Amino acid sequence: MEGNAVRIFWAADSTVQTNDITTYPQTGIGQVFSLYVREGVTVCNHAKNGRSTKSFMDEGRLEAVIDGQIGAGDFLFIQFGHNDEKTEDPARYTEPYSTYMENLETYIQVAQKHDACPVLITPLERRCFVDDRHLGMGAHSDYVAAMKHTAEKNHVALVDLYSMSRCALKKAGEPESRRWYMYFDANVYKNYPEGKKDNTHLRHEGAVMYAGLIAKGLYELGGIYKELLLDGMVDADK
Repeated sequence: MEGNAVRIFWAADSTVQTNDITTYPQTGIGQVFSLYVREGVTVCNHAKNGRSTKSFMDEGRLEAVIDGQIGAGDFLFIQFGHNDEKTEDPARYTEPYSTYMENLETYIQVAQKHDACPVLITPLERRCFVDDRHLGMGAHSDYVAAMKHTAEKNHVALVDLYSMSRCALKKAGEPESRRWYMYFDANVYKNYPEGKKDNTHLRHEGAVMYAGLIAKGLYELGGIYKELLLDGMVDADK
């Protein structure tokens, strides 16, 4: 892979999307992932706020990845779950052990049909603290299990961001982890004069930290996944 141009196409939701000044300081993981990749690797971030595996396809966004000429030697990072859980919204909801898995397989097949390499990434955990140090069960567990089963069934790579993010949150604790998320007091940012208490979306520091965890997962997979990264082990704790 050394010296060749490689692209990472990212199909995902708001935790990954590239933001602009109108939503500052919100920052997506895909927006900063280029900090971790070697020269010659380009991140093509197709992630969009509020999308599930279903709505992303229904809106033609997977077709846009194909139209972006994903091809041999490229990668398709597939990271959904937050919006697939929305039972109240039939445009987005998928059942974890049926339609969610079927949709993930469609993404996998699109990548493989174009000689690209699919990578499943389990959804980022929310800040779901029950006290200063302990997390609740969270909302993603069935979707995480379903994604892991899909990866095993289809023999494709998986990065378990869900488990790594839970460990990071537990280590940091409730007050300290606020700095990673859109959780801040009034009059800190011009866009949010009343402040915000958002336990899902990220600020720059959180996006960089969680991007580092994904890089760590790729490093541990080795081979072509490790070769995407800058030389040397990624220190995801920084």
